[in-house]
Amino acid sequence: MAENMSLLGLEDELTCSICLCLFENPVSLICGHSFCASCLEATWKDRTSSLSCPQCRMAFSSKPELKKNTVLSAVLDAYRIKAGVPEPVKEPFEVKKKDPDEIKCDSCMEAKAVKTCLTCMASYCEDHVRPHRENAIFRAHQLSDPLPDLMERLCSDHGKLMEFYCIQHQSCICSNCLQGVHKGCEFITADDRRFKQKTDLTDKLNILEDKTDKNQQVITQMKEQQTKLKELATTRKRILEVEYRQIREAIDRDEKEAMFAIDKEQEKGQSKLVSLMKKFNENIEKMNRTKSEINILLDQSQSLTFLKASVDLPSVVNFEPYNPRMTVEGKEVIAYHSAAVALKEWITKLMEQPAENRIFVLKPGNQFPIPALLQNPHLPHPREYPRDLVVSQEMSRMNSPSPACTPKTKALGAKQKNKNPNKELKDHKERKDQKSNTQPLSSPAAQNFVKRSELLKYGTILNFDVRTAHKRISLSENNTKATVSDDPAHYPDIPLRFSVCSQVLCTKGFSQGRHYWEIKMSSNNFCGLGLAYGRIDRKGPASRLGRNAESWCVEWFNVKLSAWHNSIETVLANPNPSRVGVLLDCDQGSATLYNVQDRAIPFHTFVFPFTEAVYPAFWIFSNGSSVSLCKLSN
Repeated sequence: MAENMSLLGLEDELTCSICLCLFENPVSLICGHSFCASCLEATWKDRTSSLSCPQCRMAFSSKPELKKNTVLSAVLDAYRIKAGVPEPVKEPFEVKKKDPDEIKCDSCMEAKAVKTCLTCMASYCEDHVRPHRENAIFRAHQLSDPLPDLMERLCSDHGKLMEFYCIQHQSCICSNCLQGVHKGCEFITADDRRFKQKTDLTDKLNILEDKTDKNQQVITQMKEQQTKLKELATTRKRILEVEYRQIREAIDRDEKEAMFAIDKEQEKGQSKLVSLMKKFNENIEKMNRTKSEINILLDQSQSLTFLKASVDLPSVVNFEPYNPRMTVEGKEVIAYHSAAVALKEWITKLMEQPAENRIFVLKPGNQFPIPALLQNPHLPHPREYPRDLVVSQEMSRMNSPSPACTPKTKALGAKQKNKNPNKELKDHKERKDQKSNTQPLSSPAAQNFVKRSELLKYGTILNFDVRTAHKRISLSENNTKATVSDDPAHYPDIPLRFSVCSQVLCTKGFSQGRHYWEIKMSSNNFCGLGLAYGRIDRKGPASRLGRNAESWCVEWFNVKLSAWHNSIETVLANPNPSRVGVLLDCDQGSATLYNVQDRAIPFHTFVFPFTEAVYPAFWIFSNGSSVSLCKLSN
């Protein structure tokens, strides 16, 4: 109790004479007086001269270095505990670190310190350190070079030098801490810890320097690679530019050749027309001369002379003049046009492929995946297109029509019906061998099938056009069934009607999009079905489907199935269908025919750049045979 009372009686001695409160972070001057660090700093604030102690007025030539009074701080802590005064929030007094050149002697406060005593915890100049060197009393004191952080090396709790390092708590401690809080902890000396940490930091520094060098080397290599990459890109661009330029030049050359072919066809037609006009003019002159002779005779007044006169008509009278249909759709022109359309489609599909897949597509032997006609796998590969994809040739007006083409009477029809099929095959072969043109495109035999439900997505409703029906064709069931008969129907004679071949068109034509329809045949013998332009000839011998440049058809002639276009025949394998589906793709210029059963199996594809609307077209010859336009349903 007496000890507590004596401690509590120190309140006046523990009070700052500036703020009149208990010390906070007390510092002492060389005169021995102590003040709060913040109070003393505030008193000296903005004063660069005549600094003095606020209590005894001792003057200082320069601002003294303020050091924490550790003893006074310990007494304050004990007083607060005994008096029950709460400890203020400590704001540690920060001693400014100075360069060793700025460390002053703690004795004279003026001269430069040359040594620091770790026992006295003070720095001394050359004069004041002499007792430590000469007096045996100070022999046990440890001297070192001046330390700017001397106060930081003191334990904040005990005011002693922290000469040990606690490995467990990883902190510097003094000898008192080692006997107290850190008793039993593993420790080493501060110098050993410093050496170990310095070694560790040196190793880390070496690692960092090594890694920094390696990173710098990689950066240098990357910069070199950037330059090289730019050069490689420039070279690659130049090579690709040459390749693409050559492709464009090749296409430009082919375009010029195509234009030249059209000019040549035009010149050929013009030459033929000029020749015919010259011949007809000569015929007119001959007939005019004969007319003049007749007129002279008619003007004779003497009857005997008139009776004796005789005038023969010139031989040209027996020649029937005609105006030939001249076009520029020759074999070479159509070949160029068809090849251009096929090439455009092929390039378009190729460009849709990822760049890394194109080389595989372009390698020989690989089939290009053209998803045309509902991903129909039976369209030929573009590399299989012949140069004359679909051949066109102007038929001679003097060619005799096919026996099955002109059934004008019952007797002629019966005669044609009883003809020997073998002889018909032979006649077709002979006509085929007489032609020098290449066969039109025909797809390979079907090996896969298409789901009928996929085709029905493009289903369309059709009706036969009674205005085009040959008089042998009778229409029924709302113009969806066509039957051939030897008894002619009483149709009016109009320009749209077929008058030579027993054929009929549908009312609806198509010029764009995809369209699908199905036909049911009573017998697949002596009948044909296909497509035709609306301008197809209706009167002449070239009006037969497939025997002109305006129509395409597949035709069952006895047991043989053939594809026809422009009088070019391609014999096909006959699947003997009773129901045929037709998928027309106007945008891609193709028409595929399917044998429709429980599934749709393609058996032929026409590929042609349709230039106008095409109409479903039909040819029926056998008496009693019929074709019906089916109602589409699943």
